[in-house]
Amino acid sequence: MADHYEVLGVSRDASVDDVKKAYRKLARQLHPDVNPSPDAQERFKLVTHAYEVLSDPVQRQNYDMGGSGQQGFPGGFSDFGDIFSTFFGGGQSAGPRSRKERGQDALLMLDVELADVIFGVEKSLEIDTAVVCEVCEGSCAQPGTSAVTCDICRGSGSIARTVRSLLGNVMTQSPCGSCRGYGTVIAHPCSACSGQGRVRARRSVTVDVPAGVDTGLRLQMPGSGEAGPAGGPNGDLYLEIRVRQHDVFSRAQDDLLCTLDVSMTDAILGTKTTFEGLDGDIDIEIKPGVQSADVLTVKNRGITKLRGHGRGDLRVGIHVVTPSKLSNKEKELIASFAAGRKADGPALAPYQQGIFAKLRGRFF
Repeated sequence: MADHYEVLGVSRDASVDDVKKAYRKLARQLHPDVNPSPDAQERFKLVTHAYEVLSDPVQRQNYDMGGSGQQGFPGGFSDFGDIFSTFFGGGQSAGPRSRKERGQDALLMLDVELADVIFGVEKSLEIDTAVVCEVCEGSCAQPGTSAVTCDICRGSGSIARTVRSLLGNVMTQSPCGSCRGYGTVIAHPCSACSGQGRVRARRSVTVDVPAGVDTGLRLQMPGSGEAGPAGGPNGDLYLEIRVRQHDVFSRAQDDLLCTLDVSMTDAILGTKTTFEGLDGDIDIEIKPGVQSADVLTVKNRGITKLRGHGRGDLRVGIHVVTPSKLSNKEKELIASFAAGRKADGPALAPYQQGIFAKLRGRFF
Protein backbone atom coordinates (compact mmCIF):
# COMPACT_ATOMS: atom_id res chain seq x y z
CA MET A 1 0.00 0.00 0.00
CA ALA A 2 1.40 3.38 -1.00
CA ASP A 3 2.54 5.74 1.74
CA HIS A 4 0.02 8.57 2.17
CA TYR A 5 2.73 11.18 2.64
CA GLU A 6 4.45 10.08 -0.58
CA VAL A 7 1.14 10.05 -2.46
CA LEU A 8 0.55 13.71 -1.56
CA GLY A 9 4.21 14.65 -1.79
CA VAL A 10 4.42 16.14 1.73
CA SER A 11 6.72 15.52 4.69
CA ARG A 12 5.58 13.69 7.81
CA ASP A 13 5.54 16.90 9.82
CA ALA A 14 3.42 18.75 7.25
CA SER A 15 0.61 20.89 8.68
CA VAL A 16 -3.04 20.44 7.84
CA ASP A 17 -2.87 23.47 5.54
CA ASP A 18 0.13 21.95 3.73
CA VAL A 19 -1.81 18.71 3.26
CA LYS A 20 -4.79 20.61 1.92
CA LYS A 21 -2.69 22.64 -0.51
CA ALA A 22 -1.01 19.51 -1.82
CA TYR A 23 -4.34 17.81 -2.34
CA ARG A 24 -5.84 20.78 -4.18
CA LYS A 25 -2.86 20.92 -6.50
CA LEU A 26 -3.05 17.21 -7.34
CA ALA A 27 -6.85 17.27 -7.62
CA ARG A 28 -6.67 19.90 -10.34
CA GLN A 29 -4.36 17.62 -12.31
CA LEU A 30 -6.03 14.27 -11.74
CA HIS A 31 -9.77 14.97 -11.56
CA PRO A 32 -11.66 12.87 -14.17
CA ASP A 33 -13.15 16.01 -15.75
CA VAL A 34 -9.64 17.18 -16.50
CA ASN A 35 -7.76 13.92 -17.02
CA PRO A 36 -10.06 11.07 -18.14
CA SER A 37 -7.30 8.43 -18.35
CA PRO A 38 -7.78 5.30 -16.17
CA ASP A 39 -4.40 5.78 -14.48
CA ALA A 40 -5.33 9.33 -13.45
CA GLN A 41 -8.62 8.14 -11.97
CA GLU A 42 -6.92 5.47 -9.88
CA ARG A 43 -4.30 7.91 -8.69
CA PHE A 44 -6.98 10.47 -7.86
CA LYS A 45 -8.66 7.93 -5.60
CA LEU A 46 -5.35 7.32 -3.82
CA VAL A 47 -4.75 11.05 -3.44
CA THR A 48 -8.25 11.59 -2.07
CA HIS A 49 -7.94 8.72 0.42
CA ALA A 50 -4.52 9.96 1.53
CA TYR A 51 -5.95 13.40 2.15
CA GLU A 52 -8.87 11.97 4.14
CA VAL A 53 -6.47 10.14 6.46
CA LEU A 54 -3.89 12.90 6.92
CA SER A 55 -6.40 15.75 7.35
CA ASP A 56 -8.12 14.01 10.26
CA PRO A 57 -6.04 14.20 13.49
CA VAL A 58 -7.31 10.89 14.85
CA GLN A 59 -6.82 8.95 11.64
CA ARG A 60 -3.44 10.56 11.07
CA GLN A 61 -2.25 9.63 14.56
CA ASN A 62 -3.45 6.06 14.01
CA TYR A 63 -1.69 5.94 10.65
CA ASP A 64 1.58 7.32 12.08
CA MET A 65 1.48 4.65 14.79
CA GLY A 66 1.37 1.90 12.20
CA GLY A 67 -2.33 1.70 11.46
CA SER A 68 -3.77 1.76 7.98
CA GLY A 69 -6.15 4.64 8.59
CA GLN A 70 -9.89 4.39 7.99
CA GLN A 71 -10.68 2.71 4.74
CA GLY A 72 -12.95 4.20 2.14
CA PHE A 73 -13.98 7.82 2.30
CA PRO A 74 -14.76 8.78 5.91
CA GLY A 75 -15.94 12.06 7.36
CA GLY A 76 -19.32 11.94 5.64
CA PHE A 77 -18.03 11.67 2.01
CA SER A 78 -19.39 8.81 -0.01
CA ASP A 79 -16.83 9.17 -2.82
CA PHE A 80 -14.21 11.53 -4.16
CA GLY A 81 -16.89 13.54 -5.91
CA ASP A 82 -18.29 14.68 -2.56
CA ILE A 83 -15.01 15.98 -1.21
CA PHE A 84 -14.13 17.54 -4.55
CA SER A 85 -17.39 19.48 -4.43
CA THR A 86 -16.50 20.67 -0.93
CA PHE A 87 -13.37 22.39 -2.26
CA PHE A 88 -14.48 23.44 -5.72
CA GLY A 89 -18.27 23.99 -5.41
CA GLY A 90 -21.13 22.02 -6.83
CA GLY A 91 -22.43 20.69 -3.51
CA GLN A 92 -25.62 18.71 -3.66
CA SER A 93 -28.91 20.30 -2.65
CA ALA A 94 -30.42 19.55 0.75
CA GLY A 95 -33.91 19.47 -0.77
CA PRO A 96 -36.72 22.02 -0.94
CA ARG A 97 -37.14 24.38 1.98
CA SER A 98 -40.32 24.58 3.99
CA ARG A 99 -42.69 27.50 3.68
CA LYS A 100 -43.41 27.23 7.37
CA GLU A 101 -41.22 29.45 9.52
CA ARG A 102 -41.27 30.33 13.18
CA GLY A 103 -42.98 33.62 13.97
CA GLN A 104 -41.11 36.56 15.45
CA ASP A 105 -40.87 37.19 19.17
CA ALA A 106 -42.63 40.28 20.51
CA LEU A 107 -41.76 42.62 23.38
CA LEU A 108 -44.40 44.74 25.11
CA MET A 109 -44.44 47.02 28.15
CA LEU A 110 -46.89 46.01 30.88
CA ASP A 111 -47.89 48.64 33.44
CA VAL A 112 -49.02 47.37 36.84
CA GLU A 113 -50.10 49.18 39.97
CA LEU A 114 -48.03 48.96 43.14
CA ALA A 115 -51.02 47.38 44.89
CA ASP A 116 -51.07 44.60 42.27
CA VAL A 117 -47.48 43.70 43.08
CA ILE A 118 -48.30 42.71 46.66
CA PHE A 119 -50.19 39.52 45.79
CA GLY A 120 -49.89 39.34 42.00
CA VAL A 121 -52.62 39.95 39.48
CA GLU A 122 -54.19 38.51 36.34
CA LYS A 123 -54.35 40.97 33.48
CA SER A 124 -55.92 40.76 30.03
CA LEU A 125 -54.07 42.43 27.17
CA GLU A 126 -55.28 43.33 23.70
CA ILE A 127 -52.37 43.12 21.27
CA ASP A 128 -52.00 43.64 17.53
CA THR A 129 -50.08 40.72 16.07
CA ALA A 130 -49.93 38.15 13.27
CA VAL A 131 -52.38 35.25 13.54
CA VAL A 132 -53.07 32.23 11.35
CA CYS A 133 -55.35 33.09 8.44
CA GLU A 134 -58.80 31.66 9.15
CA VAL A 135 -59.67 31.45 5.46
CA CYS A 136 -56.83 29.21 4.29
CA GLU A 137 -55.85 27.93 7.76
CA GLY A 138 -52.21 28.67 7.04
CA SER A 139 -51.97 26.79 3.73
CA CYS A 140 -51.43 30.07 1.79
CA ALA A 141 -53.68 28.75 -1.00
CA GLN A 142 -57.23 29.73 -1.86
CA PRO A 143 -59.73 27.28 -0.28
CA GLY A 144 -60.34 24.34 -2.60
CA THR A 145 -56.86 24.61 -4.12
CA SER A 146 -53.39 23.55 -2.99
CA ALA A 147 -49.76 24.08 -3.86
CA VAL A 148 -48.56 22.19 -6.95
CA THR A 149 -45.16 20.76 -7.72
CA CYS A 150 -42.89 23.21 -9.49
CA ASP A 151 -42.52 22.16 -13.16
CA ILE A 152 -39.10 23.81 -13.39
CA CYS A 153 -37.24 22.03 -10.59
CA ARG A 154 -39.73 19.14 -10.37
CA GLY A 155 -40.10 19.61 -6.62
CA SER A 156 -36.41 19.57 -5.74
CA GLY A 157 -36.28 23.30 -4.96
CA SER A 158 -32.99 23.72 -6.82
CA ILE A 159 -31.62 23.90 -10.33
CA ALA A 160 -28.46 22.12 -11.46
CA ARG A 161 -26.19 24.04 -13.78
CA THR A 162 -22.95 23.20 -15.57
CA VAL A 163 -20.20 25.74 -14.98
CA ARG A 164 -16.91 25.75 -16.83
CA SER A 165 -13.83 26.12 -14.63
CA LEU A 166 -10.12 25.42 -14.72
CA LEU A 167 -11.00 21.80 -14.05
CA GLY A 168 -13.51 21.59 -16.81
CA ASN A 169 -17.29 21.38 -16.48
CA VAL A 170 -18.46 21.41 -12.84
CA MET A 171 -22.05 20.86 -11.76
CA THR A 172 -23.47 23.42 -9.32
CA GLN A 173 -26.90 23.79 -7.76
CA SER A 174 -28.79 26.94 -6.82
CA PRO A 175 -32.34 27.66 -5.54
CA CYS A 176 -35.03 27.48 -8.18
CA GLY A 177 -36.04 30.94 -9.29
CA SER A 178 -39.56 29.87 -10.14
CA CYS A 179 -40.57 28.45 -6.75
CA ARG A 180 -37.85 30.24 -4.71
CA GLY A 181 -36.55 26.95 -3.41
CA TYR A 182 -39.85 25.66 -2.00
CA GLY A 183 -40.33 22.95 -4.60
CA THR A 184 -43.98 23.90 -4.96
CA VAL A 185 -45.87 26.82 -6.48
CA ILE A 186 -49.09 28.34 -5.15
CA ALA A 187 -51.04 29.02 -8.32
CA HIS A 188 -54.03 30.51 -6.49
CA PRO A 189 -52.87 32.41 -3.38
CA CYS A 190 -55.39 33.02 -0.63
CA SER A 191 -57.00 36.41 -1.20
CA ALA A 192 -57.46 37.04 2.54
CA CYS A 193 -53.77 36.80 3.46
CA SER A 194 -52.18 37.31 0.00
CA GLY A 195 -50.63 33.86 0.18
CA GLN A 196 -48.82 34.47 3.48
CA GLY A 197 -50.87 32.09 5.61
CA ARG A 198 -51.26 34.75 8.33
CA VAL A 199 -52.93 38.13 8.79
CA ARG A 200 -52.67 41.04 11.21
CA ALA A 201 -55.35 40.95 13.87
CA ARG A 202 -56.11 41.99 17.41
CA ARG A 203 -56.27 39.24 19.99
CA SER A 204 -56.57 38.95 23.73
CA VAL A 205 -53.83 37.51 25.93
CA THR A 206 -54.26 36.66 29.61
CA VAL A 207 -51.18 37.25 31.76
CA ASP A 208 -50.58 35.98 35.28
CA VAL A 209 -48.33 38.59 36.85
CA PRO A 210 -46.64 36.97 39.87
CA ALA A 211 -46.38 38.71 43.22
CA GLY A 212 -43.15 40.55 43.90
CA VAL A 213 -42.31 41.65 40.36
CA ASP A 214 -40.46 44.93 39.92
CA THR A 215 -39.79 47.41 37.15
CA GLY A 216 -37.50 45.97 34.49
CA LEU A 217 -38.41 42.32 35.05
CA ARG A 218 -39.39 40.44 31.89
CA LEU A 219 -41.99 37.72 31.74
CA GLN A 220 -41.78 35.15 28.94
CA MET A 221 -44.90 33.64 27.43
CA PRO A 222 -43.82 30.84 25.06
CA GLY A 223 -45.92 30.54 21.91
CA SER A 224 -47.80 33.81 22.48
CA GLY A 225 -45.86 35.84 19.91
CA GLU A 226 -46.53 36.26 16.21
CA ALA A 227 -47.78 33.34 14.13
CA GLY A 228 -45.22 32.12 11.60
CA PRO A 229 -45.67 32.27 7.82
CA ALA A 230 -47.61 29.41 6.22
CA GLY A 231 -48.91 28.19 9.57
CA GLY A 232 -45.48 28.06 11.19
CA PRO A 233 -45.17 27.94 15.00
CA ASN A 234 -45.68 31.10 17.04
CA GLY A 235 -42.82 33.05 18.48
CA ASP A 236 -42.66 34.03 22.15
CA LEU A 237 -44.12 37.08 23.85
CA TYR A 238 -41.99 39.00 26.33
CA LEU A 239 -43.59 41.44 28.75
CA GLU A 240 -41.39 44.01 30.47
CA ILE A 241 -42.87 45.08 33.79
CA ARG A 242 -43.22 48.73 34.70
CA VAL A 243 -44.62 49.39 38.20
CA ARG A 244 -46.44 52.71 38.41
CA GLN A 245 -45.50 55.11 41.17
CA HIS A 246 -47.98 55.50 44.03
CA ASP A 247 -48.89 58.83 45.58
CA VAL A 248 -48.46 57.60 49.16
CA PHE A 249 -46.44 54.39 49.23
CA SER A 250 -43.07 53.60 47.73
CA ARG A 251 -41.02 50.45 47.58
CA ALA A 252 -37.64 49.37 48.92
CA GLN A 253 -37.07 45.82 47.66
CA ASP A 254 -39.76 43.78 49.47
CA ASP A 255 -40.64 46.54 51.97
CA LEU A 256 -43.18 49.34 51.60
CA LEU A 257 -42.42 52.87 52.81
CA CYS A 258 -44.76 55.67 53.76
CA THR A 259 -44.72 58.83 55.84
CA LEU A 260 -47.22 59.55 58.60
CA ASP A 261 -47.86 63.15 59.64
CA VAL A 262 -48.29 63.38 63.43
CA SER A 263 -49.42 66.49 65.28
CA MET A 264 -47.20 67.93 67.95
CA THR A 265 -49.65 67.06 70.71
CA ASP A 266 -50.03 63.46 69.52
CA ALA A 267 -46.26 63.16 69.36
CA ILE A 268 -46.03 64.37 72.97
CA LEU A 269 -48.90 62.39 74.45
CA GLY A 270 -48.96 59.40 72.09
CA THR A 271 -51.99 58.03 70.26
CA LYS A 272 -53.44 55.19 68.20
CA THR A 273 -54.53 55.60 64.62
CA THR A 274 -55.77 53.63 61.62
CA PHE A 275 -54.98 54.42 57.99
CA GLU A 276 -55.75 52.77 54.70
CA GLY A 277 -52.97 50.58 53.30
CA LEU A 278 -52.64 48.98 49.88
CA ASP A 279 -54.17 45.75 51.16
CA GLY A 280 -56.56 46.96 53.85
CA ASP A 281 -56.61 49.06 57.01
CA ILE A 282 -53.48 49.29 59.14
CA ASP A 283 -53.59 49.93 62.90
CA ILE A 284 -50.58 51.64 64.42
CA GLU A 285 -49.67 52.87 67.91
CA ILE A 286 -47.63 56.02 68.35
CA LYS A 287 -45.91 56.08 71.70
CA PRO A 288 -45.45 59.32 73.68
CA GLY A 289 -42.34 61.28 72.76
CA VAL A 290 -42.02 60.02 69.19
CA GLN A 291 -39.62 62.07 67.09
CA SER A 292 -39.54 63.11 63.45
CA ALA A 293 -37.71 60.53 61.30
CA ASP A 294 -38.48 57.73 63.74
CA VAL A 295 -39.47 54.62 61.81
CA LEU A 296 -42.25 52.35 62.99
CA THR A 297 -42.33 48.86 61.47
CA VAL A 298 -45.49 46.90 60.75
CA LYS A 299 -44.46 43.30 60.14
CA ASN A 300 -45.60 41.32 57.07
CA ARG A 301 -47.50 44.19 55.42
CA GLY A 302 -45.04 44.71 52.58
CA ILE A 303 -44.57 43.01 49.18
CA THR A 304 -44.88 39.25 48.78
CA LYS A 305 -41.42 37.94 47.95
CA LEU A 306 -40.91 36.96 44.32
CA ARG A 307 -38.54 34.16 45.27
CA GLY A 308 -39.06 32.52 48.61
CA HIS A 309 -41.87 32.78 51.14
CA GLY A 310 -43.49 35.47 53.21
CA ARG A 311 -43.81 39.23 52.82
CA GLY A 312 -41.70 42.23 53.53
CA ASP A 313 -42.59 44.86 56.12
CA LEU A 314 -44.30 48.24 56.06
CA ARG A 315 -42.00 50.95 57.40
CA VAL A 316 -43.75 54.11 58.54
CA GLY A 317 -41.63 57.23 58.84
CA ILE A 318 -42.91 59.71 61.43
CA HIS A 319 -43.12 63.40 60.51
CA VAL A 320 -44.00 65.56 63.51
CA VAL A 321 -45.91 68.59 62.27
CA THR A 322 -45.32 71.84 64.13
CA PRO A 323 -48.26 74.26 63.82
CA SER A 324 -47.41 77.53 62.09
CA LYS A 325 -50.55 79.47 63.08
CA LEU A 326 -51.77 79.62 66.68
CA SER A 327 -54.52 81.51 68.42
CA ASN A 328 -53.68 83.77 71.34
CA LYS A 329 -55.11 81.21 73.74
CA GLU A 330 -52.91 78.44 72.23
CA LYS A 331 -49.84 80.65 72.44
CA GLU A 332 -50.51 81.33 76.12
CA LEU A 333 -50.91 77.63 76.87
CA ILE A 334 -47.70 76.69 75.05
CA ALA A 335 -45.80 79.57 76.73
CA SER A 336 -47.02 78.33 80.09
CA PHE A 337 -45.97 74.78 79.18
CA ALA A 338 -42.50 75.97 78.11
CA ALA A 339 -42.02 77.98 81.31
CA GLY A 340 -42.88 74.96 83.40
CA ARG A 341 -40.43 72.75 81.47
CA LYS A 342 -37.47 75.12 82.01
CA ALA A 343 -35.85 73.48 78.93
CA ASP A 344 -32.49 74.53 77.56
CA GLY A 345 -32.42 76.66 74.41
CA PRO A 346 -31.64 75.31 70.91
CA ALA A 347 -28.29 73.48 70.60
CA LEU A 348 -26.41 71.64 67.88
CA ALA A 349 -26.63 67.85 67.86
CA PRO A 350 -25.09 65.14 65.66
CA TYR A 351 -26.83 64.79 62.30
CA GLN A 352 -28.80 61.55 62.24
CA GLN A 353 -27.86 60.66 58.68
CA GLY A 354 -28.73 56.99 58.94
CA ILE A 355 -32.36 57.60 59.84
CA PHE A 356 -32.94 60.31 57.25
CA ALA A 357 -31.30 58.24 54.53
CA LYS A 358 -34.00 55.60 54.90
CA LEU A 359 -36.71 58.14 54.18
CA ARG A 360 -34.85 60.46 51.84
CA GLY A 361 -37.42 60.02 49.10
CA ARG A 362 -40.18 61.18 51.44
CA PHE A 363 -38.62 64.18 53.16
CA PHE A 364 -36.74 65.77 50.26
